[in-house]
Amino acid sequence: MTEVTPEPIVDAEKPANRESMTRSIAVIGVGHFLGIELVKRLEEDERYHRVLAIDLYRPDIPFEKTEFCEVDLTMPAADSDLARLFSEADVDTVVHAAFLSRPTHATEWAHELEDIGTMHVLNACAEVRPAQLVLTSSTMVYGASPHNPNYLDESQPLRGHADSRFINDKVGAERQTMRFARENADIDVGVLRFAPILGPTIDNLFTRFFSRPIAPVMMGHDPLLQFVHESDAARALKRAIDIGARGSFNIVGKGVLPYTTVLALMGRLPVTMPHVVARSLSRLLWVTQVFDSPPSFLDFLRYLCVADGARAKRELGFTARYSIQRTVLDFLGVATDDGAPDPDRIYG
Repeated sequence: MTEVTPEPIVDAEKPANRESMTRSIAVIGVGHFLGIELVKRLEEDERYHRVLAIDLYRPDIPFEKTEFCEVDLTMPAADSDLARLFSEADVDTVVHAAFLSRPTHATEWAHELEDIGTMHVLNACAEVRPAQLVLTSSTMVYGASPHNPNYLDESQPLRGHADSRFINDKVGAERQTMRFARENADIDVGVLRFAPILGPTIDNLFTRFFSRPIAPVMMGHDPLLQFVHESDAARALKRAIDIGARGSFNIVGKGVLPYTTVLALMGRLPVTMPHVVARSLSRLLWVTQVFDSPPSFLDFLRYLCVADGARAKRELGFTARYSIQRTVLDFLGVATDDGAPDPDRIYG
């Protein structure tokens, strides 16, 4: 995988704050947590008078002002369908969140959805010219590498992973979006790279991995891990849309912990093994579809991939409310508001 160094997309004059404007917004990808949670918050916000929820299937949540629109991003006519919807609803903001939250064996379909699907979204935006486009991404695009600094800021190259279509398709989507931003300076383009999201309701690669009773530990490795609570993630996305974010932002939680400490906090049984053994076993379990985390994921249990959230704090005004300890306990369903010890006090 060729490294992609992010090019600046914040050179233009900072847009006017949109918090007081009446808005019409399209949310693409409401079959997963971020899209659904965003729509819920938009439903409650009077500033957004019209909301389009775009996906293949209608989410099972009540709508009042939201209109569901069925569009398949893998189809050749998806860009014209999107452009028509954007134009008819006078959409000023487009949120592209149609990305998989966990790897799939259907890699060609996933590529069509994320890489080609992003092309369709950008083509529609180029035609209709909304004021703002926001893309959701992941800090995993930086890649897990022994050469990573302690904290990765937004200027770091997007290394991706040589063996992970799940990650590399997201790098490809970002590459397209960077090019679009350079060529369409009149549109405010924002990219939010979320640290692994944990919480009591979300279903993704990390929640499934940490739901197992045992977990592999790579011999000689114990990297620091970083999460963001599902509530903080949804709040950050809404905040970025409200103020008209422009540029790339890492969205991270409070604090980091060693991998083995996370396992201890979760009550999981660590199984130490050499990487070569773990990779062979993981490949077998992945191919036979016993486990849903591919062998490439093991590198994130070997090497550092921790992002710096300073820019989001400085320019978006976003600071996570949940510490990593509290995020983990909330994922486990451990109550902290009924007299039980507060993990923020226990762990600092």
